[in-house]
Amino acid sequence: MNHTLLYIIGGYLVLVALIYLLQERFIFKPEKLEPDFKYEYDAPFSELNFDVEPGVRINGLHFTTINPLGLILYFHGNTRSIKGWAKYAKDFYRYNYDVVLVDYRGFGKSTGRRSETDMLKDMQFVYERLAEQYGETHLIVYGRSLGSGFATKVASDNNPRYLILDAPYFSFTKAIERFLPLLPVRIILRFHLRTDIWIGKVKCHTYILHGTKDRLIPISNSEKLQAINPKKITLIRIVGGRHNNLPTFNEYHNFIRDILKF
Repeated sequence: MNHTLLYIIGGYLVLVALIYLLQERFIFKPEKLEPDFKYEYDAPFSELNFDVEPGVRINGLHFTTINPLGLILYFHGNTRSIKGWAKYAKDFYRYNYDVVLVDYRGFGKSTGRRSETDMLKDMQFVYERLAEQYGETHLIVYGRSLGSGFATKVASDNNPRYLILDAPYFSFTKAIERFLPLLPVRIILRFHLRTDIWIGKVKCHTYILHGTKDRLIPISNSEKLQAINPKKITLIRIVGGRHNNLPTFNEYHNFIRDILKF
């Protein structure tokens, strides 16, 4: 075996090791907030804290309305914190729904070390506490991008009124493989988020909103998800929509209105 080939193999193995060790830095882009940070918004809200276990606290925001029709539990994408994601709450409370947004471990004020199992457990804990207050028939689970996997798992294990997915992936593993085609992603990835498996266990109706020009997570992901159970999954195509701009389309807001008023 010549030296060139040895260098290539060695470089490949080093790359695999780096991806394995540093994958969280590529997957999660959190904004961290100090524990005493004060949220400020124009709409009525309160801050929530869910003490899942010793040393793990999930921080959230609860936007409230008068005589709400129900509650939207919003799982956000892989960047920032609920401080910034909270601007989307108005897309739901304008239709007289309360909204709760929560940060994953290591995001915002939330604490704890991340693993897929623990993060899913956190979101189930949050869901159960909110279901005690609102009742599942009035609870809608919404997942945006990365959050679509968490939302689908929660919906598959419970009985919310609806599941709404915004730009979801078919499976997180396949989404990563698209960007790292030469690496053994299935072996080294610690976060798999099998939306494709969980969505088949969701008992409520699922609405998927996806932009037709989404290059980060192509709409083919949602088309494959819908094909799993077309009678219970409605795919709403936002023509011209990309991954991060669906709320700039009137069609997006019209569909949200129709779903919530149905």
